[in-house]
Amino acid sequence: MSDRTWSDVDRIVERQLIGEDRDLDAALAANAAAGLPPIAVTPSQGKLLHLLARSIGARSILEIGTLGGYSSIWLARALTDGGRLVTLEADARYAELAESNIERAGLGELVDVRVGKALDTLPQLAAEQPEPFDLVFIDADKTHTPDYFQWALRLTRPGSVIIADNVIRDGALADPDSTDSAVLGSRRLHEMLAGDRSEIGQRVSATTIQTVGAKGYDGFTFALVLGAGEPDGSDR
Repeated sequence: MSDRTWSDVDRIVERQLIGEDRDLDAALAANAAAGLPPIAVTPSQGKLLHLLARSIGARSILEIGTLGGYSSIWLARALTDGGRLVTLEADARYAELAESNIERAGLGELVDVRVGKALDTLPQLAAEQPEPFDLVFIDADKTHTPDYFQWALRLTRPGSVIIADNVIRDGALADPDSTDSAVLGSRRLHEMLAGDRSEIGQRVSATTIQTVGAKGYDGFTFALVLGAGEPDGSDR
């Protein structure tokens, strides 16, 4: 099975289940014209995020890693009435473009784009004591994904969902000899989530799904925040 086949299947899915979207297409075009790296989620992945947020009735969403705002638009469209999305972006140029894309999509009033390194802006956000976020999407630098996950736990509640993207690293997660910092970050995340060996792992029930598609071979971690003393249900 080749990368070309994966991309061909993605195109069929996008054509039949997503279709053209003026604002999303314009965001991708603007990002490409500005020279942003082509690392945004694919349309099918964006719709998955949208459907997950809708399925839990998300009123408050936190996104760590805005890039050009493509995934932000998908997530903001899923918010319930009165909802808000806070999205964090380290690069001021990317954040400015994201704000333009989000505004074009008519979502400017729902989205708060904050500029700065996430490990700096997350403590500031926590100091504001916001209402717990219903969903957190982590898609920033992969070295610090475990650190972002710990902050996500502080900013959520039992029943919230935390999703971390790009955790398989083209299969390198299974390579014990890899010295790539992104791979090591992904490995540290999984070790942290091991429920029988870590305090954090006992606070969530998590799984990781491998994916293929136009962006190649990767995957994401999906975690449900548990209540105090709540079993993860994995033995049922």
